This record gives sequence, structure tokens and C-alpha cells, in this order.
Amino acid sequence: MSIDVEPIGEHLSSLDSGLRVMTMFVNSDSINVTSVARELSCSRSSAYRILNTLRNRGIVILGPTGRGYFPGPVLLDLARPRGLDLDDRTRLLPVLRRAVDLTGETVHVATLVGTQVLFFDGIEPDRPVRATLQQGYLRPAHAISAGKLLLSQLTDDQVRALYPAQQLAKVTPWTIDTVTGLLDELVTIRRTGQAFSRQEAAVGLCGTAVALPGRSWRERVALCATVPHDRGDDAGLLATQAGLLEAAAGLT
Repeated sequence: MSIDVEPIGEHLSSLDSGLRVMTMFVNSDSINVTSVARELSCSRSSAYRILNTLRNRGIVILGPTGRGYFPGPVLLDLARPRGLDLDDRTRLLPVLRRAVDLTGETVHVATLVGTQVLFFDGIEPDRPVRATLQQGYLRPAHAISAGKLLLSQLTDDQVRALYPAQQLAKVTPWTIDTVTGLLDELVTIRRTGQAFSRQEAAVGLCGTAVALPGRSWRERVALCATVPHDRGDDAGLLATQAGLLEAAAGLT
């Protein structure tokens, strides 16, 4: 993945150089003076000064051999989705349990990681026909209700930046497969506050999701239920969503 954007208006070349160095970690676990000099078409001394400035700010750290630079604590903190700490998961556990009791379905809490959704916790109901727990799994955001709900909280320009190509992966015959189609659905979700998926990520499974409050955009978490297709008609999904909303209202 490369990040190429067209310059807009005036900009500071020194700041631009530092930001370009930071984006090198998109494709590499570590960088060094030589690779930075090559990327920026600058001298090794200039590359070193840029790296040292970033190091002083905690954005990069010097590797154990003293010959390479790795993401520092500040950069790692910026990259990490909020809401995944043990304290947060403990805070969300009663909401999960309540949601399962109210809906009778498998319920997860999920967060957006790029173009994927991470199910970082979940509970199954005690009933014979149920969706399988997906805790720890990543799923395409455009194909599931939680992903579409979280994407709807971004602007269209932010969504386009995440999906620079028009074509999207078609997971099942019902998956939205274009950015235009995705943006159209996000408009509806923003207007109604309702996010659904109908066999878009897996044949035989439907879902709905509601948003849980966070202190910032980095703490946006979705509470989502996965429903077998025979219980996933419009009335069933609306009833499931109502249960999720009631459970979410109890979050303190």
C-alpha cells in the first residue's frame, strides 16, 4: 500500500519530509538513514537530522543494533484503535451480556481497523441454532453491519481515501462491490441510524449494529448481532436492533 496525494495549496517542505518518513512504516517494519535518504532524495546528513527529530518526539525509536529505526511509542499509540484495553473490555462486558439476553443472538463488540472490522470480544447465546463466535477475527468493513456503521461515521472523502479503487471485494453474491454503492448505503445509514447486512459477508448470516459512545473518534465501537438467515428478515433484524439499543443505553 502506497500513500500518494496531490499537493494542495502551500505547504512546509520540512514538515512534509517528516510526514513522508512516517508513512514509510506503511510498507516497512523498520527504516534507516539510507532508505530515508533514498525516499526523500536528500543527503544522508539531512535524513539523519529528520530521523533524530522524529526520535526526539517519540515518533521513532532507534533499534537495538543502533542501525535502524522502528515505530516509537507516539506512532504506535496513534495507530492503535482505542477501546481494546482490558479496562474497556471489562466496562463493555455487561453490555454484551445484556445484549445477548435481549436479542437471543451472538453479539460482538467491534472496531474499525483500516478497511477491516475487528471483533475484539463477543458472547454466544445458549440456543442450538446460532451464529458462531468470531472473537479475534477480521472481516471486510464494507460487507458487515458493524463495518458499514463505523464507516458511516467518517466523511465520504475519508471513505474514498480508505478505498482508492472503485471495485470492492465481493465476498458473496450480495456484497456491495463498488465504492459508489457503499457511499450510497452510508448516506442511508447516516440518515436512519440503522445498519444491516444481509448475507453480505457469509451466506446464511445477517446482522445489525448500533454505535457505542466513545470519548473521541478513535474510540468508536460498534455493538453488533449476527443472526441466522431464517431469523434475519426485516422484522427480525429490527427487533434485534432494538435489543442492541436497549443494551447500549446501559453503558456507563
